[in-house]
Amino acid sequence: MTPSAISPPATSPSPTDDPTVLALRKTLTSESSPLALRFRALFSLKHLACQSSLPAIHAIAAAFTSRSALLKHELAYCLGQTKNLAAVPYLRKVLEDVEEDAMCRHEAAEALGAIGDMGSLGVLREFRDREGETVVVKETCEIAVARIEWENSEEGKREKLRQSDFASIDPAPPVEQSESIESLEKSLLDTKLPLFLRYRAMFGLRDLASPPDLPTAVPAVLALAKGLNDPSALFRHEVAFVFGQLSHPASIPALSAALGNLEEASMVRHEAAEALGSLGEEEGVEDILKRFLNDKEQVVQDSVIVALDMAEFEKGGQAEYALIPETTA
Repeated sequence: MTPSAISPPATSPSPTDDPTVLALRKTLTSESSPLALRFRALFSLKHLACQSSLPAIHAIAAAFTSRSALLKHELAYCLGQTKNLAAVPYLRKVLEDVEEDAMCRHEAAEALGAIGDMGSLGVLREFRDREGETVVVKETCEIAVARIEWENSEEGKREKLRQSDFASIDPAPPVEQSESIESLEKSLLDTKLPLFLRYRAMFGLRDLASPPDLPTAVPAVLALAKGLNDPSALFRHEVAFVFGQLSHPASIPALSAALGNLEEASMVRHEAAEALGSLGEEEGVEDILKRFLNDKEQVVQDSVIVALDMAEFEKGGQAEYALIPETTA
């Protein structure tokens, strides 16, 4: 794995003099800062970047020089959530760097799909079809291409999607809510279907599990859990991500099993750890996480550190998982 050396595009504005962004950028890019603190800085910058702050976007991208694959993958995710074209050059560079960690490249491809720019189709198709490309990157590019094509199609524009409880820009839109859990589960587990359609079933099930007191919630969570046995590591990792969004106690056994399976792909185990972090106030979850603080996989170790910090946040009842820097006027 080699860090992506990325410079801002030539059209970038001059560095901001906003003391908040500068303070957050300093923390985010500092290799000596605790990882959990860097994550809090990142989510603070993401909040600003989603309000069209170009300095915040550039601050996030500046951390792509980090040695942490976990952090870089989260940078890419946050840039995709901005849906801002200013993030595209940074994300393309990460995807195009074949020496970069596959988990980071996958997240960059997914982020390009989230932004939805037709101009990204060329590079996404290139790596989808590239001979010798890693499976996780090829599969992510396949889904990202399908998402952009759907978003810009007449069919996509005609679809009436129910307002989701989740503000995230997902790799695929949920299917319409007229489908039953049984039908969605069948699509979720059908490996003959295109991944994009299976993802749509996944996010449809997610929406049937929120809020957690819905009568469909537990059956939907249990249906999703079956996806953790899928042959695709990318697919299994996305199920764990969805469980992190839901923070439903019924997912704890499946997440614990995924994290505890030392033969499981590290990208799945790390996502399971972070999902457990969102359930940190549930009895026994912190003890489960602490068992993996010295895991052989660095990305799992790092995820457990962040997850335990998130668990403290959940128990502390703080308003937002973020860093509020002290700045002088």
